[in-house]
Amino acid sequence: MRSRTYLHDLLASTLFTEDLDSDTDLWALGFTAIWVKGAGLDTLARAFSLDLTTRAPCHLSEILDHAIADGSCWVAEVNDWIGIVPAVADDEVLRSVTEGGHQAIGFSMDINHNACFGYARDGRIIVSFDPTSPEDRYGENPYALDRLTDGLRFQIDTEAENPDDLVEVEESISSALALIGRVTETDMAADWFQAWHSRIGRSQEPRVPGNRAEIP
Repeated sequence: MRSRTYLHDLLASTLFTEDLDSDTDLWALGFTAIWVKGAGLDTLARAFSLDLTTRAPCHLSEILDHAIADGSCWVAEVNDWIGIVPAVADDEVLRSVTEGGHQAIGFSMDINHNACFGYARDGRIIVSFDPTSPEDRYGENPYALDRLTDGLRFQIDTEAENPDDLVEVEESISSALALIGRVTETDMAADWFQAWHSRIGRSQEPRVPGNRAEIP
């Protein structure tokens, strides 16, 4: 049986290299990603300023060094969804890339312990929330994805009397990643984190409003 923090731990172990400090964690490293359905790779390449002529095979475990060296992104295509790491996916970006009937999911976490899951469709934010504080959610339909959250736990309960009721931050992040898998109908571990996909270099300044190159 997989642990409740499985996806968080897998993502951390995939991104970390032996050159990183032993005290480094996902919050310190930071992680930003976007998944888009309905827009082709050519369209996203223009939006995120990716030079498709530089495309080369790459595992997610290799992207950190390439991102530091030349700003490359890890780009994966699974089940009609295209994932890009790193790719800032704030509300403005999500609205922009989903215009015309597309869908997008954005996920980010940073050194200040800010995390955000966002789902947009057709230029509108449907739901957005912090996985560690899911009640503070907003969007046109803040409960639109609740049907997909069975068994997932997001909120951090530091006062739980029963240890089994305690939701740690790593579990909240794992739950957010699991939700991405359910929305995209993919296996986050096998299809994304551990699969062989591509790295693509940057071409020019990003065209999507608010998009900024960051280390994943």
